[in-house]
Amino acid sequence: MGIKERKEREKERRRQQIMVAAKRVFSRKSFNKATMEDIATEAELSPGTIYLYFKNKEELFASLSLRILHYMNVRLEQVHNEKHQKPEQKITALKEALYEVYEFDPIVLINMFHLQSSETLKNLSPNLLSDIKDLSRSSFGSMAKIFEEGIKKGDFIDRHPVALADIVWALFSGVVLWEESKRLIDSQKDFLKSTLEIAFEIFSRGIRTYPEPAN
Repeated sequence: MGIKERKEREKERRRQQIMVAAKRVFSRKSFNKATMEDIATEAELSPGTIYLYFKNKEELFASLSLRILHYMNVRLEQVHNEKHQKPEQKITALKEALYEVYEFDPIVLINMFHLQSSETLKNLSPNLLSDIKDLSRSSFGSMAKIFEEGIKKGDFIDRHPVALADIVWALFSGVVLWEESKRLIDSQKDFLKSTLEIAFEIFSRGIRTYPEPAN
């Protein structure tokens, strides 16, 4: 291994060290309360070293979010590309895929919801912001295609598929954030999966087409 390759490997190792420390800090203190100094302490590095790799807290967290966005993109593509499922079955598969995304990394996902609904995205570098937008656009595209397929087959009501995808994302993020807030009050209450089951059941009934009643 040459000197250049060794330096690159060391740089990536240090970057991963910082991201692991950041995830622990975000878990304990939440994104809003955590500071770069907290992360530096957790990583046993100086704050100056942290800033060599990430220009701010938002960029550090967004880098963590890329991993879960990649996973979500893969899972939603799998649901869309399933050839042997009817559109209605794909709604069930979509619900299961989104729950798996939650289970993949709950802390990062929850903080990502907060990040996407704030002004902090403006603090990201153009390349990182572009990666986030591309992955998000691809994931929403896969969801929209599921609804588009169902509309074309006459199984779903004729509404804009992107709007239906937006509603699913709002439903998913809203249920996750609400159930997590309830768990802060009572950690024994974990109704996320069952609440998502009900929410998707109501949603799928709402977009389904029904035959005209016989006269």
